[in-house]
Amino acid sequence: MITVEQKQKSKIRKLVSQFAKPVDSKAWLQLANTLLPFLGVWVIMYYTSLVSIWLTLPFALLGGLLLVRLFIIFHDCGHGSFFKNKKLNDVWGNFLGMLTFTPYHHWTWEHSIHHSSSGNLDKRGVGDIHTMTIDEYLNASNWEKFKYRLGRNPIILFFVAPIILFLLIHRFPSHKAKLREQLSVWLTNLGIAAMAFGLIQLFGFWNWLIIQGVTVWVGGAAGIWMFYIQHQFEDAYWETDESWNYTLAALQGSSYYHLPKILQWFTGNIGFHHIHHLNSKIPNYNLEACHKADPIFEEVNIINLLSSLKSINLKYWDEKKRCLISHKELKLRIASA
Repeated sequence: MITVEQKQKSKIRKLVSQFAKPVDSKAWLQLANTLLPFLGVWVIMYYTSLVSIWLTLPFALLGGLLLVRLFIIFHDCGHGSFFKNKKLNDVWGNFLGMLTFTPYHHWTWEHSIHHSSSGNLDKRGVGDIHTMTIDEYLNASNWEKFKYRLGRNPIILFFVAPIILFLLIHRFPSHKAKLREQLSVWLTNLGIAAMAFGLIQLFGFWNWLIIQGVTVWVGGAAGIWMFYIQHQFEDAYWETDESWNYTLAALQGSSYYHLPKILQWFTGNIGFHHIHHLNSKIPNYNLEACHKADPIFEEVNIINLLSSLKSINLKYWDEKKRCLISHKELKLRIASA
């Protein structure tokens, strides 16, 4: 586990701030090489659907992967890091929010809470994967235990949750949201309805429903998986509010997900999540360069495709051993106690 002295924290903050500078030429290029292929895939899906919907499905899968990359651009716009101009970030953020079925201002507001509280045991519940400590789980009611285990079941988390989250939950604002955030939800819903109406006229209802459903599910499942593995790994970081530290939460509680280059491209470099949490103003196209700028970043939790699969069964935070454990391990501990 990486440890950081106070002098190092100051050095790290200064270093990463050098990369927190949007480059409009890189932003426009990334937008073009993602949005144009995404629209091109929809054109191909239209013509293949005229022959057979089965010919269309492989392109729907590709569209879902491109949707992940579009979401990362949307995400950067929300942080004000994609373009130099704030208004340009907001315009494109709102447009991409319609394509990704995510209300821009509402999601940005919730996501900012995640950044300010990630790894804080006393501030869980907004924009994160629900995580219980061992004591909390053991003292919970049977109903609460059932809900928790169901919610963290891989089938629910990666197959059911993407549809529920992007098609249902994002359609309604939080009761804590301010007027701008609430309007963001309703205006996004209106844009989605208009987009759906137009596509239904082209594809027909059932073809559109299948294509849109597959695209949203692939994009949503990949997105939830990325978010999950970025904070849910064995040696993650969780501290009470009085001990919580922003820099340590970023370096110890956010993983470096080392992916093959093609998957790194589709996921918009967000695998360098430790860098993103150190400074959310760093655009995704600068994350890798920042990671390579200092050897200390090589000491963070590095996860690859194979090792990431081990994290699927982790469910509870062990406050004594300071690690996430599986339900099987918890049962063994109870039996041996």
